[in-house]
Amino acid sequence: MGLLFLESLPGPKVFKCGRCKVDLASHDAIISKDFHGRHGRAYLFRNVVNITLGPDEDRQLITGLHTVNDIYCSCCQQIMGWRYEKAYEESQKYKEGKYILEKARMSKEGW
Repeated sequence: MGLLFLESLPGPKVFKCGRCKVDLASHDAIISKDFHGRHGRAYLFRNVVNITLGPDEDRQLITGLHTVNDIYCSCCQQIMGWRYEKAYEESQKYKEGKYILEKARMSKEGW
């Protein structure tokens, strides 16, 4: 399979995969805490690390049609949320290139 290279995040407040505890995102990367995922509350992040992307998929979400990629923990392959590839409504364009991580799938360190 090869070596798995994981990025560690600096700072006191880090979100981690709830299953394998690998770093995913910094508290400073949060854009909004007012989102919903498949399993409840979710956060919108500017950037995340240690993930792999699934294929493009058009999905009808609460805020309209979006092209998204599911995102998986690169260590344990648990689905963590999704990445907004394209938003079709002008008011939703700010989400393009941003990430949704589901609160139920994460743990916190340094809080």
